[in-house]
Amino acid sequence: MNKEVINIENISKSYLIGHETKESFITFRDVVAKTARQTFQKTKGLLKGDQLIAGNQIEEFWALKDISLNVNKGERLGIIGGNGAGKSTLLKILSRITEPTKGRVKISGRIASLLEVGTGFHPELSGRENIFLNGAILGMNRLEIKKKFDEIVDFSGVEKFLDTPVKRYSSGMYVRLAFAVAAHLEPEILLVDEVLAVGDAEFQKKCLGKMQDVSEGGRTVIFVSHNMQALRQLCTRSILLSAGNLIMDDFTPKVIDNYLQAHRNVFESKSMDEIINSLPPDPVFRFVEIKIIQDNQPVYSVVENGKPLEIEVKYQVFKKTSGLEVYFDLIDDQGVVLFRSFHDEDNDGIPTMEEGVYVSIAEIPADILAPISYELKILATIYNVRTFYPNGISIPLDVVRTGKTNRAYLSEPIIGKLAPFIKWDTLKIN
Repeated sequence: MNKEVINIENISKSYLIGHETKESFITFRDVVAKTARQTFQKTKGLLKGDQLIAGNQIEEFWALKDISLNVNKGERLGIIGGNGAGKSTLLKILSRITEPTKGRVKISGRIASLLEVGTGFHPELSGRENIFLNGAILGMNRLEIKKKFDEIVDFSGVEKFLDTPVKRYSSGMYVRLAFAVAAHLEPEILLVDEVLAVGDAEFQKKCLGKMQDVSEGGRTVIFVSHNMQALRQLCTRSILLSAGNLIMDDFTPKVIDNYLQAHRNVFESKSMDEIINSLPPDPVFRFVEIKIIQDNQPVYSVVENGKPLEIEVKYQVFKKTSGLEVYFDLIDDQGVVLFRSFHDEDNDGIPTMEEGVYVSIAEIPADILAPISYELKILATIYNVRTFYPNGISIPLDVVRTGKTNRAYLSEPIIGKLAPFIKWDTLKIN
Protein backbone atom coordinates (compact mmCIF):
# COMPACT_ATOMS: atom_id res chain seq x y z
CA MET A 1 0.00 0.00 0.00
CA ASN A 2 1.40 3.42 -1.02
CA LYS A 3 2.18 5.86 1.75
CA GLU A 4 0.31 9.16 1.50
CA VAL A 5 2.66 12.17 1.83
CA ILE A 6 0.26 15.01 0.90
CA ASN A 7 -3.40 15.23 1.84
CA ILE A 8 -5.33 18.30 0.66
CA GLU A 9 -8.82 18.68 2.07
CA ASN A 10 -11.22 21.23 0.56
CA ILE A 11 -8.74 24.10 0.36
CA SER A 12 -9.76 27.46 -1.04
CA LYS A 13 -7.79 30.67 -1.32
CA SER A 14 -9.27 34.13 -1.77
CA TYR A 15 -7.69 37.53 -2.24
CA LEU A 16 -9.21 40.99 -1.91
CA ILE A 17 -8.58 43.21 -4.93
CA GLY A 18 -8.98 46.98 -4.79
CA HIS A 19 -10.33 49.07 -7.70
CA GLU A 20 -10.36 52.82 -8.13
CA THR A 21 -13.61 54.35 -9.29
CA LYS A 22 -13.26 56.97 -12.03
CA GLU A 23 -14.65 60.39 -11.22
CA SER A 24 -15.29 62.97 -13.91
CA PHE A 25 -14.48 65.94 -11.65
CA ILE A 26 -12.20 65.90 -8.58
CA THR A 27 -11.46 68.89 -6.35
CA PHE A 28 -8.44 69.39 -4.10
CA ARG A 29 -10.73 68.91 -1.09
CA ASP A 30 -11.81 65.50 -2.48
CA VAL A 31 -8.19 64.40 -2.77
CA VAL A 32 -7.36 65.48 0.82
CA ALA A 33 -10.47 63.79 2.24
CA LYS A 34 -9.85 60.60 0.29
CA THR A 35 -6.21 60.42 1.41
CA ALA A 36 -7.18 60.90 5.04
CA ARG A 37 -9.90 58.24 4.78
CA GLN A 38 -7.53 55.70 3.17
CA THR A 39 -4.84 56.39 5.80
CA PHE A 40 -7.37 55.76 8.57
CA GLN A 41 -8.59 52.55 6.93
CA LYS A 42 -5.04 51.22 6.43
CA THR A 43 -4.09 51.99 10.04
CA LYS A 44 -7.23 50.28 11.29
CA GLY A 45 -6.52 47.29 9.04
CA LEU A 46 -2.94 47.00 10.28
CA LEU A 47 -4.06 46.96 13.88
CA LYS A 48 -6.59 44.22 13.08
CA GLY A 49 -4.11 42.24 10.95
CA ASP A 50 -6.20 42.61 7.80
CA GLN A 51 -4.89 42.49 4.24
CA LEU A 52 -4.08 45.98 2.91
CA ILE A 53 -5.89 46.85 -0.30
CA ALA A 54 -5.50 49.95 -2.46
CA GLY A 55 -8.65 51.38 -4.01
CA ASN A 56 -12.09 52.40 -2.84
CA GLN A 57 -13.92 49.39 -4.29
CA ILE A 58 -13.05 45.89 -3.10
CA GLU A 59 -13.59 42.65 -5.04
CA GLU A 60 -13.11 39.17 -3.62
CA PHE A 61 -11.14 36.93 -5.98
CA TRP A 62 -10.97 33.14 -5.44
CA ALA A 63 -7.66 31.76 -6.76
CA LEU A 64 -8.59 28.23 -5.58
CA LYS A 65 -12.03 26.78 -4.88
CA ASP A 66 -12.61 23.68 -2.77
CA ILE A 67 -9.63 21.58 -3.95
CA SER A 68 -9.18 18.06 -2.53
CA LEU A 69 -6.22 15.91 -3.51
CA ASN A 70 -4.00 13.08 -2.25
CA VAL A 71 -0.41 12.45 -3.37
CA ASN A 72 1.51 9.27 -2.54
CA LYS A 73 5.19 8.75 -1.83
CA GLY A 74 7.29 8.46 -4.99
CA GLU A 75 4.51 9.79 -7.23
CA ARG A 76 5.22 12.23 -10.06
CA LEU A 77 2.19 14.54 -10.27
CA GLY A 78 1.76 17.09 -13.04
CA ILE A 79 -0.36 20.23 -12.65
CA ILE A 80 -1.80 21.59 -15.90
CA GLY A 81 -3.83 24.72 -16.58
CA GLY A 82 -3.81 28.09 -18.28
CA ASN A 83 -2.57 31.35 -16.79
CA GLY A 84 -4.59 32.25 -13.70
CA ALA A 85 -5.81 28.68 -13.19
CA GLY A 86 -4.41 28.53 -9.63
CA LYS A 87 -1.33 26.33 -10.22
CA SER A 88 1.21 28.59 -8.54
CA THR A 89 -1.18 29.42 -5.70
CA LEU A 90 -1.55 25.71 -4.95
CA LEU A 91 2.24 25.24 -4.86
CA LYS A 92 2.65 28.28 -2.59
CA ILE A 93 0.17 26.76 -0.15
CA LEU A 94 2.03 23.44 -0.23
CA SER A 95 5.30 25.32 0.32
CA ARG A 96 3.74 27.15 3.30
CA ILE A 97 4.44 30.51 1.66
CA THR A 98 0.76 31.39 1.97
CA GLU A 99 -2.10 29.94 3.99
CA PRO A 100 -5.40 28.71 2.56
CA THR A 101 -8.53 30.71 3.32
CA LYS A 102 -10.43 27.48 3.94
CA GLY A 103 -9.54 23.82 4.28
CA ARG A 104 -6.32 22.17 5.44
CA VAL A 105 -3.20 20.47 4.11
CA LYS A 106 -1.29 17.60 5.74
CA ILE A 107 2.30 17.03 4.57
CA SER A 108 4.67 14.28 5.66
CA GLY A 109 8.29 15.01 4.83
CA ARG A 110 10.69 17.82 4.03
CA ILE A 111 9.75 20.02 1.03
CA ALA A 112 12.08 21.75 -1.43
CA SER A 113 10.39 24.36 -3.64
CA LEU A 114 11.54 25.88 -6.91
CA LEU A 115 8.74 28.31 -7.62
CA GLU A 116 10.48 31.31 -9.20
CA VAL A 117 13.93 32.04 -10.56
CA GLY A 118 16.25 32.82 -7.66
CA THR A 119 13.79 32.00 -4.88
CA GLY A 120 15.76 31.86 -1.63
CA PHE A 121 18.93 33.36 -3.16
CA HIS A 122 20.57 36.53 -1.85
CA PRO A 123 21.68 38.67 -4.83
CA GLU A 124 24.75 40.07 -3.08
CA LEU A 125 26.14 36.64 -2.14
CA SER A 126 28.17 34.46 -4.49
CA GLY A 127 26.93 31.22 -6.00
CA ARG A 128 29.03 29.28 -3.49
CA GLU A 129 27.57 31.16 -0.53
CA ASN A 130 24.03 30.80 -1.84
CA ILE A 131 24.40 27.03 -2.10
CA PHE A 132 25.08 26.90 1.65
CA LEU A 133 22.38 29.50 2.40
CA ASN A 134 19.74 27.74 0.30
CA GLY A 135 20.72 24.36 1.72
CA ALA A 136 20.29 25.70 5.25
CA ILE A 137 16.87 27.10 4.34
CA LEU A 138 15.92 23.62 3.12
CA GLY A 139 16.91 22.18 6.51
CA MET A 140 20.33 20.69 5.66
CA ASN A 141 23.32 20.99 7.95
CA ARG A 142 26.72 22.15 6.72
CA LEU A 143 28.15 18.61 6.54
CA GLU A 144 25.29 17.40 4.32
CA ILE A 145 25.69 20.39 2.00
CA LYS A 146 29.47 19.90 1.69
CA LYS A 147 28.89 16.25 0.81
CA LYS A 148 26.66 17.23 -2.13
CA PHE A 149 28.52 20.43 -3.08
CA ASP A 150 30.55 19.07 -6.02
CA GLU A 151 27.51 17.33 -7.53
CA ILE A 152 25.49 20.55 -7.30
CA VAL A 153 28.18 22.63 -9.01
CA ASP A 154 28.75 20.04 -11.73
CA PHE A 155 25.01 19.73 -12.48
CA SER A 156 24.46 23.51 -12.57
CA GLY A 157 27.38 24.20 -14.91
CA VAL A 158 28.24 27.52 -13.20
CA GLU A 159 31.63 26.48 -11.79
CA LYS A 160 33.39 29.32 -13.60
CA PHE A 161 31.14 31.88 -11.88
CA LEU A 162 30.89 30.19 -8.49
CA ASP A 163 32.46 33.11 -6.61
CA THR A 164 30.56 35.79 -8.53
CA PRO A 165 27.56 37.51 -6.85
CA VAL A 166 24.40 35.91 -8.24
CA LYS A 167 22.94 39.33 -9.07
CA ARG A 168 25.27 39.22 -12.09
CA TYR A 169 23.97 35.82 -13.22
CA SER A 170 21.71 35.51 -16.24
CA SER A 171 18.22 34.10 -15.59
CA GLY A 172 19.39 30.78 -17.07
CA MET A 173 22.36 30.57 -14.66
CA TYR A 174 20.06 31.47 -11.77
CA VAL A 175 17.62 28.68 -12.48
CA ARG A 176 20.34 26.09 -13.15
CA LEU A 177 21.93 26.72 -9.77
CA ALA A 178 18.59 26.95 -7.93
CA PHE A 179 17.36 23.68 -9.42
CA ALA A 180 20.67 21.94 -8.72
CA VAL A 181 20.48 22.88 -5.03
CA ALA A 182 16.82 21.90 -4.63
CA ALA A 183 17.21 18.55 -6.42
CA HIS A 184 20.48 17.42 -4.80
CA LEU A 185 19.73 18.14 -1.17
CA GLU A 186 17.40 15.13 -0.98
CA PRO A 187 14.01 16.55 0.01
CA GLU A 188 11.18 14.06 0.44
CA ILE A 189 8.95 16.28 -1.74
CA LEU A 190 10.17 18.45 -4.64
CA LEU A 191 7.88 21.19 -5.97
CA VAL A 192 8.85 22.63 -9.36
CA ASP A 193 6.97 25.49 -11.01
CA GLU A 194 7.39 26.71 -14.61
CA VAL A 195 11.01 27.76 -14.09
CA LEU A 196 12.44 25.29 -16.59
CA ALA A 197 11.14 27.52 -19.39
CA VAL A 198 14.18 29.71 -18.69
CA GLY A 199 16.76 27.00 -19.31
CA ASP A 200 17.94 25.70 -22.68
CA ALA A 201 16.83 22.36 -24.16
CA GLU A 202 19.89 20.48 -22.88
CA PHE A 203 19.38 21.69 -19.32
CA GLN A 204 15.66 20.91 -19.41
CA LYS A 205 16.53 17.35 -20.43
CA LYS A 206 18.94 17.10 -17.48
CA CYS A 207 16.27 18.43 -15.11
CA LEU A 208 13.66 15.95 -16.30
CA GLY A 209 16.14 13.12 -15.88
CA LYS A 210 17.01 14.32 -12.39
CA MET A 211 13.35 14.54 -11.38
CA GLN A 212 12.83 10.98 -12.61
CA ASP A 213 15.80 9.85 -10.53
CA VAL A 214 14.37 11.69 -7.50
CA SER A 215 11.00 9.91 -7.76
CA GLU A 216 12.55 6.52 -8.46
CA GLY A 217 14.45 6.98 -5.21
CA GLY A 218 11.11 7.05 -3.39
CA ARG A 219 10.70 10.82 -3.24
CA THR A 220 7.71 12.77 -4.56
CA VAL A 221 7.74 15.32 -7.40
CA ILE A 222 4.99 17.85 -8.17
CA PHE A 223 5.63 19.54 -11.49
CA VAL A 224 3.86 22.56 -13.01
CA SER A 225 4.55 23.17 -16.69
CA HIS A 226 3.06 24.32 -19.99
CA ASN A 227 5.41 21.91 -21.75
CA MET A 228 3.14 18.99 -22.60
CA GLN A 229 6.02 16.88 -23.87
CA ALA A 230 7.86 17.23 -20.55
CA LEU A 231 4.70 16.36 -18.61
CA ARG A 232 4.11 13.25 -20.72
CA GLN A 233 7.69 12.17 -20.19
CA LEU A 234 7.84 12.75 -16.43
CA CYS A 235 4.37 12.48 -14.89
CA THR A 236 2.19 9.37 -14.81
CA ARG A 237 -0.69 11.28 -13.22
CA SER A 238 -1.81 14.90 -13.66
CA ILE A 239 -4.52 17.26 -12.53
CA LEU A 240 -6.17 19.99 -14.59
CA LEU A 241 -7.03 23.33 -12.98
CA SER A 242 -9.20 26.07 -14.46
CA ALA A 243 -10.23 29.31 -12.73
CA GLY A 244 -9.30 27.81 -9.36
CA ASN A 245 -11.36 24.64 -9.85
CA LEU A 246 -10.12 21.05 -10.08
CA ILE A 247 -11.45 19.91 -13.47
CA MET A 248 -9.77 16.52 -13.91
CA ASP A 249 -7.50 14.06 -12.06
CA ASP A 250 -6.37 11.17 -14.27
CA PHE A 251 -3.53 9.62 -16.27
CA THR A 252 -1.39 12.35 -17.83
CA PRO A 253 -2.19 11.64 -21.53
CA LYS A 254 -5.94 11.89 -20.83
CA VAL A 255 -5.55 15.16 -18.90
CA ILE A 256 -3.35 16.68 -21.62
CA ASP A 257 -5.85 15.75 -24.34
CA ASN A 258 -8.65 17.34 -22.32
CA TYR A 259 -6.60 20.52 -21.76
CA LEU A 260 -5.56 20.86 -25.41
CA GLN A 261 -9.15 20.45 -26.58
CA ALA A 262 -10.36 23.09 -24.10
CA HIS A 263 -7.45 25.34 -25.14
CA ARG A 264 -8.49 24.97 -28.79
CA ASN A 265 -12.08 25.94 -27.91
CA VAL A 266 -10.87 29.04 -26.03
CA PHE A 267 -8.79 30.06 -29.05
CA GLU A 268 -11.74 29.63 -31.37
CA SER A 269 -13.87 31.86 -29.15
CA LYS A 270 -11.37 34.76 -29.37
CA SER A 271 -9.98 36.77 -32.23
CA MET A 272 -6.21 37.03 -32.70
CA ASP A 273 -6.42 40.74 -31.82
CA GLU A 274 -8.03 39.87 -28.47
CA ILE A 275 -5.32 37.31 -27.72
CA ILE A 276 -2.51 39.75 -28.57
CA ASN A 277 -4.11 42.59 -26.61
CA SER A 278 -4.43 40.34 -23.55
CA LEU A 279 -0.64 39.91 -23.34
CA PRO A 280 1.07 41.96 -20.61
CA PRO A 281 2.98 45.05 -21.82
CA ASP A 282 6.74 44.79 -22.29
CA PRO A 283 9.19 47.73 -22.58
CA VAL A 284 11.17 46.07 -25.39
CA PHE A 285 8.77 44.14 -27.62
CA ARG A 286 5.15 43.53 -28.52
CA PHE A 287 3.27 41.48 -31.10
CA VAL A 288 1.13 43.63 -33.39
CA GLU A 289 -0.51 41.12 -35.74
CA ILE A 290 -0.23 37.41 -36.59
CA LYS A 291 -1.68 35.86 -39.75
CA ILE A 292 -1.76 32.39 -41.27
CA ILE A 293 -1.97 32.70 -45.07
CA GLN A 294 -2.66 30.14 -47.80
CA ASP A 295 -3.43 30.96 -51.45
CA ASN A 296 -2.77 34.63 -50.60
CA GLN A 297 -5.76 34.58 -48.23
CA PRO A 298 -5.87 34.57 -44.41
CA VAL A 299 -6.96 31.14 -43.15
CA TYR A 300 -8.27 30.04 -39.80
CA SER A 301 -7.60 26.72 -38.12
CA VAL A 302 -8.11 24.47 -41.18
CA VAL A 303 -5.36 24.37 -43.81
CA GLU A 304 -4.41 22.14 -46.75
CA ASN A 305 -1.26 20.05 -46.79
CA GLY A 306 -0.94 20.31 -50.58
CA LYS A 307 -0.27 24.06 -50.58
CA PRO A 308 2.42 26.27 -49.01
CA LEU A 309 1.52 27.84 -45.69
CA GLU A 310 2.76 31.31 -44.71
CA ILE A 311 3.15 32.52 -41.14
CA GLU A 312 3.20 36.31 -41.01
CA VAL A 313 4.22 37.99 -37.73
CA LYS A 314 4.09 41.76 -37.35
CA TYR A 315 5.77 43.16 -34.24
CA GLN A 316 7.18 46.33 -32.71
CA VAL A 317 10.63 46.79 -31.16
CA PHE A 318 10.71 49.70 -28.71
CA LYS A 319 14.48 49.94 -28.22
CA LYS A 320 17.63 48.83 -30.01
CA THR A 321 18.18 45.16 -29.09
CA SER A 322 20.78 42.53 -29.99
CA GLY A 323 19.78 38.89 -30.34
CA LEU A 324 16.01 39.46 -30.61
CA GLU A 325 14.44 36.44 -32.30
CA VAL A 326 10.89 35.79 -33.47
CA TYR A 327 10.23 32.10 -34.01
CA PHE A 328 7.65 29.34 -34.09
CA ASP A 329 7.35 25.76 -32.88
CA LEU A 330 5.33 23.22 -34.81
CA ILE A 331 3.88 20.77 -32.28
CA ASP A 332 2.08 17.53 -33.09
CA ASP A 333 -1.08 16.12 -31.49
CA GLN A 334 1.01 14.41 -28.78
CA GLY A 335 2.70 17.64 -27.64
CA VAL A 336 6.02 16.81 -29.38
CA VAL A 337 7.88 19.72 -30.99
CA LEU A 338 8.50 18.61 -34.58
CA PHE A 339 10.66 21.55 -35.50
CA ARG A 340 11.49 25.14 -34.54
CA SER A 341 12.28 27.94 -36.96
CA PHE A 342 13.78 31.39 -36.21
CA HIS A 343 13.30 34.56 -38.25
CA ASP A 344 17.08 35.21 -38.38
CA GLU A 345 18.33 31.73 -39.34
CA ASP A 346 20.16 33.06 -42.42
CA ASN A 347 22.40 35.38 -40.38
CA ASP A 348 26.00 34.40 -39.65
CA GLY A 349 26.25 36.48 -36.47
CA ILE A 350 23.90 37.81 -33.81
CA PRO A 351 21.97 40.69 -35.44
CA THR A 352 20.85 43.93 -33.82
CA MET A 353 17.34 45.26 -34.41
CA GLU A 354 16.72 49.00 -34.31
CA GLU A 355 13.58 50.54 -32.87
CA GLY A 356 10.63 50.15 -35.25
CA VAL A 357 7.84 47.93 -36.62
CA TYR A 358 8.80 44.73 -38.47
CA VAL A 359 7.08 41.95 -40.39
CA SER A 360 8.65 38.47 -40.53
CA ILE A 361 7.18 35.87 -42.89
CA ALA A 362 7.97 32.15 -42.80
CA GLU A 363 6.79 29.56 -45.31
CA ILE A 364 6.08 25.90 -44.62
CA PRO A 365 6.37 24.19 -48.03
CA ALA A 366 3.56 22.19 -49.59
CA ASP A 367 3.47 18.44 -49.04
CA ILE A 368 5.23 18.53 -45.67
CA LEU A 369 2.44 18.20 -43.09
CA ALA A 370 0.42 15.05 -42.56
CA PRO A 371 -3.39 15.40 -42.26
CA ILE A 372 -3.57 15.55 -38.46
CA SER A 373 -4.02 18.29 -35.84
CA TYR A 374 -1.03 20.45 -34.97
CA GLU A 375 -0.32 23.39 -32.71
CA LEU A 376 1.61 26.34 -34.09
CA LYS A 377 3.19 28.30 -31.24
CA ILE A 378 4.50 31.81 -31.98
CA LEU A 379 7.20 33.10 -29.61
CA ALA A 380 9.80 35.84 -29.26
CA THR A 381 12.98 35.96 -27.21
CA ILE A 382 16.25 37.79 -26.61
CA TYR A 383 18.91 35.14 -27.15
CA ASN A 384 20.25 33.69 -23.90
CA VAL A 385 18.48 36.40 -21.85
CA ARG A 386 14.72 35.92 -21.69
CA THR A 387 11.57 34.94 -23.52
CA PHE A 388 8.99 37.72 -23.72
CA TYR A 389 5.92 35.51 -23.38
CA PRO A 390 7.04 31.99 -22.28
CA ASN A 391 3.67 30.45 -23.16
CA GLY A 392 3.69 31.99 -26.63
CA ILE A 393 0.61 32.40 -28.81
CA SER A 394 -0.83 29.00 -29.73
CA ILE A 395 -2.71 28.54 -33.00
CA PRO A 396 -4.49 25.23 -33.70
CA LEU A 397 -3.97 23.83 -37.18
CA ASP A 398 -6.18 21.08 -38.59
CA VAL A 399 -4.50 19.90 -41.78
CA VAL A 400 -6.65 18.32 -44.48
CA ARG A 401 -5.26 16.05 -47.17
CA THR A 402 -4.90 17.65 -50.62
CA GLY A 403 -1.23 16.98 -51.36
CA LYS A 404 0.66 14.56 -53.57
CA THR A 405 1.56 11.90 -50.99
CA ASN A 406 0.18 8.50 -52.05
CA ARG A 407 -2.46 9.95 -54.36
CA ALA A 408 -2.78 6.66 -56.21
CA TYR A 409 -4.41 5.16 -53.10
CA LEU A 410 -6.32 7.98 -51.42
CA SER A 411 -8.00 5.61 -48.96
CA GLU A 412 -4.57 4.55 -47.64
CA PRO A 413 -3.88 6.48 -44.41
CA ILE A 414 -0.71 8.59 -44.18
CA ILE A 415 1.62 7.15 -41.55
CA GLY A 416 3.69 9.62 -39.51
CA LYS A 417 3.46 13.21 -38.37
CA LEU A 418 5.08 14.73 -41.46
CA ALA A 419 4.31 13.80 -45.06
CA PRO A 420 6.97 15.23 -47.39
CA PHE A 421 6.60 14.51 -51.08
CA ILE A 422 9.69 12.56 -52.12
CA LYS A 423 10.36 12.37 -55.85
CA TRP A 424 11.00 8.82 -57.10
CA ASP A 425 12.20 7.68 -60.52
CA THR A 426 11.15 4.21 -61.65
CA LEU A 427 12.80 2.59 -64.65
CA LYS A 428 11.97 -0.64 -66.40
CA ILE A 429 15.32 -2.36 -66.85
CA ASN A 430 14.27 -5.57 -68.60
